[in-house]
Amino acid sequence: MSITDNIELAGIQQVSALVAMVLREMRQHARPGMSARELDDYGGKILQDHGARSAPRAAYNFPGWTCISVNNEMAHGIPTARKIFHEGDLINVDVSAELNGFWSDNGGSFVLGDDKHRLQPLVNASREILQLAINSIHSGVHISEVGRVVETEARLRAYKVIKNLTGHGVGRSLHEEPHEIANCYNRFNERRFGRSTVVAIETFISTHSTMALTQRDGWTLVGDKGGYVAQHEHTIMVTDGAPVVLTAGNGIWD
Repeated sequence: MSITDNIELAGIQQVSALVAMVLREMRQHARPGMSARELDDYGGKILQDHGARSAPRAAYNFPGWTCISVNNEMAHGIPTARKIFHEGDLINVDVSAELNGFWSDNGGSFVLGDDKHRLQPLVNASREILQLAINSIHSGVHISEVGRVVETEARLRAYKVIKNLTGHGVGRSLHEEPHEIANCYNRFNERRFGRSTVVAIETFISTHSTMALTQRDGWTLVGDKGGYVAQHEHTIMVTDGAPVVLTAGNGIWD
């Protein structure tokens, strides 16, 4: 969406602050021995207590309040009772919601407890690259510039990017135009960011894979060449200068 007045700005700020808070609380609540369903129910209750709807449930009938992916899962993981967290797991929590007609989306990967598998550098790279990508955005900038920044910075750190997962517009629905804010450079994409546009920018930084594959459950995504993927996501509003990070405070830059 494109923000046209203060009422719309207040609406997107409110839902963005809520999903940021839910993500932060879920990260702090996660413990070894807990199931993904327990963590999901914890986040779902916060959303319900604030009168919000889970965006993936509302938009796509997703079987969970939030998406929780563990280790080799990169995105859209179903939060089941059989998915038990262990010390050192790479966990990704993606929280998106609708409140009073406005939608916002954010997420972040983190290592649970002791970094047994030495995955913190991957998490750090994803988080840092997201910040660099966001810093490159202002009105009039080519959308493809995000992909250039993400792909270049990942390569400098000896990582890869997932090419078929992208950021997207958000605001009046979960996924809006522009739909292809890619993690890789596409010289044929000549679209530009417009002033006051609300978009979700997300990184998918990988140790081995370059493509996401859907599993038999119809939701969970894994890499085509295995390994691990870290993802971080913020919803922002584009301006003539530095973007406004609407989901600031979710803890993913801590």
